[in-house]
Parts: sequence; structure tokens; C-alpha cells
Amino acid sequence: MSKTLAPSITTRDPKGLKFMSIVEAAYNKASLLDEEAQRVNDTPGLAELVGEFIVENRRINRYANEEVVSNYTYPNGYKGPRPIREQIKALARIFSLSPDHALYYAEKVLPTRTFPDGCEGPFAIVNHEALARRFFPGVRDEKERLSRAANLIVEKIGKSRKLVNYREGKLTPDRFRLNARTAYALEILAKEQKGDIWIVGAQFGKRHAGKSVRRAREVMVGPEFGAHTVAAGSMLLTHPERFVSFDNLWFDVPGDEFDLRRDDSFGHAPYFHFLDGKVKFDTLLDSRPYEFCGSVSLFLPQAS
Repeated sequence: MSKTLAPSITTRDPKGLKFMSIVEAAYNKASLLDEEAQRVNDTPGLAELVGEFIVENRRINRYANEEVVSNYTYPNGYKGPRPIREQIKALARIFSLSPDHALYYAEKVLPTRTFPDGCEGPFAIVNHEALARRFFPGVRDEKERLSRAANLIVEKIGKSRKLVNYREGKLTPDRFRLNARTAYALEILAKEQKGDIWIVGAQFGKRHAGKSVRRAREVMVGPEFGAHTVAAGSMLLTHPERFVSFDNLWFDVPGDEFDLRRDDSFGHAPYFHFLDGKVKFDTLLDSRPYEFCGSVSLFLPQAS
């Protein structure tokens, strides 16, 4: 019996249209001048670049060997996300931000939204663009705003408890960036939730315990995406009970990428761990699984 092949997806199909819309959005976001657009259009290699991207990312179940068994879990004192209004007000107080939009969303919109299995519940996170407007309004470069916001989050954690930052001064725009999936998800959030503080679904690492960071990224589908430092730090600020012992599950931050050796590899990701009574912030290889680490992930709210 001959096998029936599924028809190939083209740019006319919904998935192909989505791919083209991502390209279109990136092109529009660049705000090219006429001469710049001409240079981009005339430069050879674009087709090859897109082709290589498709070849690299069409493979199914990548990095399946980068998983180990993990028995690490949360401390007994962590009971899941605190009441969402409490989280919103705490972040608003810490960063002198407005809670109004988030409180409205929590009351009027959140009850009409759902989250998939694996999500521990709703969490409040700071909008990093709101941090930029509040603390460094003169900075216009998007990458610098992100890196400064991440540094500010880690700094605030350090003011709330003992912390060692092994990457102090190193989360710079040339070495620190968002993972592409996370960047896309944050753009969706920005369109759907106006305000300084956003509400997302999230889990604090247990779902991906024992997976390398890039393996965790690989298995995130649908509304799930990797938390970046601003989000994971927001969660830790409002839930200090999540990190109280060396024996707790440490957590990776898969929504960010870090270039350790300045060779444009971006093969590291931030992580938080707990040692000697202190929270410690550092980066590690995204290809190495650890039984004591799990990636924090977020979930876009879905209409019921």
C-alpha cells in the first residue's frame, strides 16, 4: 500500500501566512529609509538565510537527549501564586508604577481567560518598557532599554534580600538579548494589555525540571514561552518564599540569551540559584541539563 503524503504548507495556508506576517512585522519595525530599504533588498544571501532558518527549525524533537531525571521541587512554604491583586500592588510599590490597568484587567478580563495544564496560575510581571519610561526615559535603543530593565530587576532583588550578581555590569546590549519566541510573545502582550504591569500565566520551573534550557524552549508550544529576567525577577520579588534553601529547585531564565565569550554565540542563559543563604544570579550553558534546575515559563492568557 502506498503512503499518502500530507500536502505541503505554502504561504497561502494559515501557517504560511503567519510566517510571512512575522517577516512583515520585522521589516516594518525596522523603519527603513529609502536608501536603507534598497540596500537590504539588494544584498544577496537573504534567501539562503531564510532557507537555513527553516532547515534548522523544521526538525522535530530537537535536543531530546538533553534531559535528566529531577527530584528537586519547590520549598514547602511556596503554595503557588499569591492573590493577583496583591502581586500587582507589590510590584507597583517596588517600582513606583501605576497598578490601574493591571487591576482592571484582573477584575474584568482575567475571569474570562484560561490557562493550559502545566500553568500554576496567574502572575503579575513588570512591563520592561514601563521600567524604561520610569527610570531611564532618555534611552531610545530598544536593546539597551531591555538590558537596563533586567539589571534593575536584579538590583531590586538585591535590595530586598541577600544577593550575589555574578553578571553585574555584563548584561549589556551587545551581549544580552531576548529569545525570539519570547520577544514575539511580549509583542502580543503589549498589544493586549496596556499598562505598566501585565498578567500572565506562569510556572516556576518544575514543569521543565531536568531539561536543558534549549530543550525546554523546544518543547514549549501554543501559548507557552520562556520567561525573561524581568518576568522571572518580578515573580521572585512577589514570591520570596519560592527561594529559601539550597535544596530548592533552582530556576533557569530561557527567555533571555547571553553571549559569554563575545563571539556572537549567545549560548548561555541566565539562572537564579540559592547558596550560603543568598540568592545568586549567573548564566549557564543552554545545552546542559541539570537535575537541580528547571526553566520558568509564561503562558499568554487565552479567551475562554
